[in-house]
Amino acid sequence: MTMKNFSTLCYLERDGKYLMLHRTVKKHDVNKDKWIGVGGHFEEGESPEECVVREVKEETGFTLTSFAYRGLVTFVSGDGVTEYMSLFTADGFEGEMTACDEGELEWVPVEKIQDLNLWEGDKIFFCLLKEQAPFFSLKLVYDGHGHLENAKLNGQDLVLSKG
Repeated sequence: MTMKNFSTLCYLERDGKYLMLHRTVKKHDVNKDKWIGVGGHFEEGESPEECVVREVKEETGFTLTSFAYRGLVTFVSGDGVTEYMSLFTADGFEGEMTACDEGELEWVPVEKIQDLNLWEGDKIFFCLLKEQAPFFSLKLVYDGHGHLENAKLNGQDLVLSKG
C-alpha cells in the first residue's frame, strides 16, 4: 500500500448547503465531470484529520475550525485499485474561499445534491450523512467502468436499486 491508497473527503456545510467541487480541469481524471467534496491523498505521516485540514485549505482557502469524522469508505475500483477514504463533514471554517485548480467550487442546497452527476456510491453516503448515521464503514465495489456492483454498510450487504 502506498499513501495514494489513503485519502480524505470533506463536505463543508453552511446554510443548508454543501460545498461541492465540479471536477472539470484534469484531462485524465477518474472524477472528470463528477461533483464531489474536497479532499485528497494523505502525505507521509499524516493522520486523517491532518490530511483533511490541509486538503481543505489547499483546495478552498478555508481553515477548518469544527469538523467530524463521519465514516470510512472502502472503494474497490474494479481496475485493480482499492482506496480507503476518510469521510468528514465540517460546520466550522474561516477565511476567504479561493479558486480550486481541480474544478469549480459551488455551494449546492442539500436537497439538490442527488440531482448532480455523482458517483453511485456517493449517493449512499449522502443518505447516511442526511440521516445523521453514527460512524460507519461503507464498502463500494465498482466494475471498472464506473458502475456500482455492490455495497456493504458495516459489513452487511446493501440492496442497490437499479437505474
